[in-house]
Amino acid sequence: MWIGVVTSMPQLIAAGLSDGVVGRAAATNQLDVELFNVRDYAMDRYGSIDDHPFGGAPGMLMMAEPLASCTDDAIRKSPVEAPKTIFLSPQGKTLEQSMVRELSELDAMVLISARYEGVDERFIEEYVDTEISVGDYVVSGGELPALLVIDAVGRLVQGTLGNEKSAQDDSFGDNLLEGPQYTRPREWRGKTVPSVLTSGDHAAIAKWRREQALSRTWERRPELLTDRRLDSSEKAWLERHVNKRH
Repeated sequence: MWIGVVTSMPQLIAAGLSDGVVGRAAATNQLDVELFNVRDYAMDRYGSIDDHPFGGAPGMLMMAEPLASCTDDAIRKSPVEAPKTIFLSPQGKTLEQSMVRELSELDAMVLISARYEGVDERFIEEYVDTEISVGDYVVSGGELPALLVIDAVGRLVQGTLGNEKSAQDDSFGDNLLEGPQYTRPREWRGKTVPSVLTSGDHAAIAKWRREQALSRTWERRPELLTDRRLDSSEKAWLERHVNKRH
C-alpha cells in the first residue's frame, strides 16, 4: 500500500514512523509512506500557507492554493491514477475498525493533515473524497490523527505483523473487545493465571477466550454487540451471563 501524507509538519509523521511494527514496515517498503510538505508550495518568499478568515473569525486558515498544489503533487506520485483523498477533521466520520478494514483494501490513499483553525472550504469541496475523525476532541493538527490512521491500516497490510493472526484477534476484529490475557509468571502478587489457559486443552481455551470477549464487550461496549451476528451458542452463553449478573 502507498500512503501520501500532505502536511506542514512532516517531521511529526517521520518521528511517528521511526519505530514500531508499522514503522519497520514503512522502512522495508511493505508500507510505502511518502511525505509532502505544504510549505514547499507556498506562494511567497515567507513560506506563508495560512491567512485570516473572511468574516473576522478568530485564528488562521490554511489557504487553498498551497494545499491544492501539494495535494496535486501527491496524487501525481501515487501508484494509482485516483487515490482516495482523506481529510483528517473533527467533522468527519469517526474512525472504526470496519472503516480501517475498508481502507486497508485500497492500493493508495492521500491523507491531508491541516493546522490552525482549519482549511479553506473550497479546497475541501475540490479535493476531499472523505473526512475522518479520530474522536470527539480537538488536537493541534492532523498529524497525530494521520499517524493513527497509518498505524491502524498498516497493521492490516499483509506482512506488517509477524503473526497475521494477531490482527484478527485484536479488539474490534470481530466486533468484540479482546478478553484478558496473561503471561509468565503463573502467579504474581497472589493472583494466578486461570487454570484453563495452562490446561493444554485448545478447544477449552478457545471457548474460554470467546466467552471472555463476549463478557468484556457486554460490560464495557455493549453497543458493539448490536452490530454483530451472534451464533446460537454465543446467544445462550450471553443470556446466562447477563441473568447471572442480575
